Amino acid sequence: MPDDRMVPANDVGDAFWLPFTSVRQFREAPLLIEAAEGMHYTLADGRRVLDAMAGLWCVNAGHARPPIVEAIRTAAGTLDFVSSFRMSHKGAFAFTEALTALAPDGLDHAFFTNSGSEAVDTAIKMARAYQRLIGQGSRTKLIGRAKGYHGMGFGGLSVSGIGRHRRDFGPLLPETAHLPLPYDPARMRFPHGCPAEGAEMADALEFLLTVHDPATVAAVVIEPVTGSGGVYPPPQGYLTRIREICDRHGILLVFDEVITGFGRMGTPFAAQWAGVTPDLMTLAKGITNGAVPMGAVLAHARVFDVFMSKSAEGIEFNHGYTYSAHPLACAAGLATLEVYRAEGLFARAGALWPSWNAAAHALDGARNVTDVRTIGLLCAIDVAPRPGAAAGSRGADVAAACLEAGVLVRASGDMIVLSPPLIIADDEIRTLFSALAHAFDTVP
Repeated sequence: MPDDRMVPANDVGDAFWLPFTSVRQFREAPLLIEAAEGMHYTLADGRRVLDAMAGLWCVNAGHARPPIVEAIRTAAGTLDFVSSFRMSHKGAFAFTEALTALAPDGLDHAFFTNSGSEAVDTAIKMARAYQRLIGQGSRTKLIGRAKGYHGMGFGGLSVSGIGRHRRDFGPLLPETAHLPLPYDPARMRFPHGCPAEGAEMADALEFLLTVHDPATVAAVVIEPVTGSGGVYPPPQGYLTRIREICDRHGILLVFDEVITGFGRMGTPFAAQWAGVTPDLMTLAKGITNGAVPMGAVLAHARVFDVFMSKSAEGIEFNHGYTYSAHPLACAAGLATLEVYRAEGLFARAGALWPSWNAAAHALDGARNVTDVRTIGLLCAIDVAPRPGAAAGSRGADVAAACLEAGVLVRASGDMIVLSPPLIIADDEIRTLFSALAHAFDTVP
């Protein structure tokens, strides 16, 4: 019997409250996706559009890859669910071994979550608990960075540095401070990769520690490359100096690699690209190619060993989630890592860099373009706000023009952000940036 609650084909109804979306605007012109394969989505009206965002920074190997699909199907028919509370399954251990083998030396232990937001909150708990175990219980403060994005849990939101995300939900975690964004548009605009100057901006951490006693700070939480906040590459040497300052003051360094992990920077993780190893590293998105929700925290042996040696009898880290190390997620993760390996996708961003960088910076000087930033297989394009109009109106119109031309880009206010699957080809790069060039030429 038909369900009266079924949504008619020409109507999206009003039951679904969409995340990060103006529901009222969406109802006026709903964008519905029917299918996905490789580099493309198929819209509800049958049009195929080039996905220039890898879904949402996550489908690094392209959509609907058969080995990943089959691994999920097999897992669902074999072991649909088992808790990892005082039990688990072989797939969790196999995936952990494969994942940590890719990580920088020392990041030998993985704690699984269901998302990047949960991974960041987990890392914050680990950092505070670690400090307490080593007799530094006064270390509870956290330091994030302006324009950083660390998910929407209360911990991650507290260390995030995007005001519009924080404004409606306070008070957030107390005693949280923020570093400035290490980017000066007066001297760093239109960078091709990491700016050559600006490493001294890391010294802002030393200044913060004169205000907040370093003996009270548990961790610094930053993205190696600012992602959702605008693709800001760090100045050369900046991350090394942050690491040195943390070491000098006994502060844990947490890298949020939810976006930069799994080949986005031309290496398995941005930590290897930067030559800087954090104490904790958060992962999600590309960990399963977006096919099954999953996140993780990779912990350095020096952190893990403290929990094993100094905690009281019983549970060493009293934390977890119902779906930690879900069998389907582990199966998807193992298959995803094999696709990355078999196709050499971790190195592909480096191989594509010359054509990607050149195509992006061909927009330097385009009408209403005020900045273009590229690093790895990432790009952000700042768009001049439209005078007298609502913030983001011109950026939204540029994205709409690209969609009409068959290319899906992401507008974040008056900024266009790009993060395509790593399987993108040179002709698809040309298609993407041709659509953007036409949009800037035509959108008033």
